[in-house]
Amino acid sequence: MKVLESLIAESEVARVLQICNACRYCEGYCAVFPAMTRRLEFPRADIHYLANLCHHCGACLHACQYAPPHEFAVNVPQALARVRLHTYAQYAWPAAAGRLYQRNGLVLAVAAWLGLAFFLVLAMVLKGASGGQGFYAVFPHGLMAGLFAPVFVFALLAIGLGLARFWRDEDPGAATAPAVQEATLNVLKLKYLDGGHGEGCNNQDDRWSPARRHAHHATFYGFLLCFAATSVATVYHYGLGWQAPYGWTSLPKLLGTLGGIGLVVGPLALAWLHFKRDPRQTDAAQKTLDLGFIALLAGIGASGLLLALTRWVPLAPGMPLLLCLHLGAVMALFLTMPYSKFAHGFYRAAALLKWSIERRLPTKLRLGSD
Repeated sequence: MKVLESLIAESEVARVLQICNACRYCEGYCAVFPAMTRRLEFPRADIHYLANLCHHCGACLHACQYAPPHEFAVNVPQALARVRLHTYAQYAWPAAAGRLYQRNGLVLAVAAWLGLAFFLVLAMVLKGASGGQGFYAVFPHGLMAGLFAPVFVFALLAIGLGLARFWRDEDPGAATAPAVQEATLNVLKLKYLDGGHGEGCNNQDDRWSPARRHAHHATFYGFLLCFAATSVATVYHYGLGWQAPYGWTSLPKLLGTLGGIGLVVGPLALAWLHFKRDPRQTDAAQKTLDLGFIALLAGIGASGLLLALTRWVPLAPGMPLLLCLHLGAVMALFLTMPYSKFAHGFYRAAALLKWSIERRLPTKLRLGSD
């Protein structure tokens, strides 16, 4: 059934892009359309490449003269979104986990979060820990490192294997330094969330708004800041012998606080925009995937900020339980990362790199697998 759904989604993208290739009104909107014009036909690998190159800004839908209710029913954002869902499952490792998460994203994300948190609470109760002397009185540093290291390594392995297969199928050619630099800047700036005009996305109607780009930036950089805080704290602990907890003016605390704020504001804004979005732009099958991803990120940000406050406000008695919820959310995020909406960031970055490589090559129309 899933194979049939994937073939139908890919066939619809090929049909839509053939019409777009004849029209070319939207050629300046984003990277998808100039990449499209380099092709006369759209084999499977190219369809998945173009689907992940799309940033789902919605501009082309509102500009299209052949959009529904026209009989051609051209809906590029929705058609490409449906293919992206199959990309996550097709390249997932192990494949069964990708298919399972594809069907039950929200349920699995929350279940993993609560299940891992319950396991940590049980371990805490059996150990008889209390929060009176800080986090390490609840879970020693070595235990936390031992729990998270395998999960982190698994996430890197699963994502790496999926990306390697995606890259091999796309056959992009050699990556030059200018192409890598351009793709990196496009990833960091979320360049193609500007609707092609620098004014933002069309979310619920044809009005331009930078809100979706700002929400993605808050989420993206919030996550990076939290990861940087953990990395710096690791250097402090193992490299310099400085033990936590750290003061508010320390680098780990500053990075973690700013990152936590980003992980609360960004995902909540994304959730609001998601519910307000024009349904013609969305794929209903991805709703649970989106919400599961948002729930974990917001849960990590909110619980992390509350944990930081336990040293200054009367929350200390509840700190061990809050720590279990926070650690459970972080572990659940990394366990589900290769299959969740988080994966789209990695595939999109790969597609942007391919586009930066491709646009530097002589113009040569691609026919089939040539």
